[in-house]
Amino acid sequence: MAREDNGRHIAQSARFRGEQRMERATNHLMFRVFITVILVAMAFCAGFVLRSQTALVASWGIPVTEEEAASLSQAAAQDTYESVSARVADVEDILGTYSLDKVDLTGATYSMLADMMKSTGDPYASYYNPDLYNNYIKESTSRSYAGIGVIFADYNGRAYVAGVFEGSEAEAKGVQQGDFVNAIAGEDTTAWSMTEVVNALSQREGENVSVTWLRPASIDAQTGSEFSTTLECKVYEEANLSTDLVGTVGVVKMRQVTQNAADLVRQAIEGLTAQGATSFVLDLRDNPGGYLTQAVDVAALFVPSGVLVQIQTNDGITPKSVPSGSKVVTEAPVVVLVNQYTAAAAEVLAAALQDNQRAQVVGETSLGKGSVQVVRELDFGGAVRYTAAYYLSPQGQAIDGVGVVPQVGVANGSTEGEDTQMLVAVDTARSLVPAV
Repeated sequence: MAREDNGRHIAQSARFRGEQRMERATNHLMFRVFITVILVAMAFCAGFVLRSQTALVASWGIPVTEEEAASLSQAAAQDTYESVSARVADVEDILGTYSLDKVDLTGATYSMLADMMKSTGDPYASYYNPDLYNNYIKESTSRSYAGIGVIFADYNGRAYVAGVFEGSEAEAKGVQQGDFVNAIAGEDTTAWSMTEVVNALSQREGENVSVTWLRPASIDAQTGSEFSTTLECKVYEEANLSTDLVGTVGVVKMRQVTQNAADLVRQAIEGLTAQGATSFVLDLRDNPGGYLTQAVDVAALFVPSGVLVQIQTNDGITPKSVPSGSKVVTEAPVVVLVNQYTAAAAEVLAAALQDNQRAQVVGETSLGKGSVQVVRELDFGGAVRYTAAYYLSPQGQAIDGVGVVPQVGVANGSTEGEDTQMLVAVDTARSLVPAV
């Protein structure tokens, strides 16, 4: 009996040891499977990361198909930063952490912002560093200039001659309308705006200054003949508005749309009417523009109601209508005379009268400078200049790059001393007067 119990005990012990071995084997197998899964996952991740480095993988002799490279490049592109500041910060962090050299913050800022403004494709966009901006002054609204006897204007971000004062030294030395300023006192000014050129010359009052000019074949030409003049910078004074009476046609010549243009035009029309004028010619040739508000106010002297201009910005299109309380100065026929140098606010005035069927436009298609530039100061110094709006005619037609197209097209006189455009304008104005 004891032997039987002992045999049973031995059999149970053997069975228990067998079960333990099986359990250990199972656990060991599960552990190996677990480790294998982890290693495979790590290998997959590592492979994906390395595979995305196509140049590195290729250098190891591992083939990368064109489809894989394109797919991975596209995926990488989706991970790029969506702002310039984020990308610059990334590079700045790398240089700050790993580079032995230090970044010149001032120099980097100046060059980066200048390039950023150029990259917009806006010919009027520019960055003014603090020194340039401190010297930046807005164009004077008076007709008194410390300069060289030239009226400057902007075209595609460059200063050009919009007009030359009669009897000035600039006129005597051959400076002509349409000439661009290439250098002042040896300093390259090809990227300077009108304001910068006027400011530089104003600061040299009483001095003789060398100015290098570019005379292109047309205002859009990029090349041309260069010539230099030495001119004295002094104060030139010329009335912004002049009048004439040709028979019964009153002629009003406005050289710029200044801060008091509407008052001057009203006085001129009233004076000519008192002298017997029954129709008018508003001569805007060579007028580089000026104040938009004054262009609207001048138009309101002839248009009793309605839209005078539309302004397109990032917020949409905003119409500007005849100001409430405005009273027309005359109901007599009007002709607006323009040429290829009529620009900006002067074009707005011409388009306002044309679209409202208040005036016939005579002459040449205007310049097509229908944009508005804004100069905005920066908190860390300096400023940026950029195009903030476009002018549209009352009927929504673009002015920028297009200009105002006359109903009666006529080039300037081909005969010496003959102003053909004015002759046609006067005849047109006279013909518009109803027969009695």
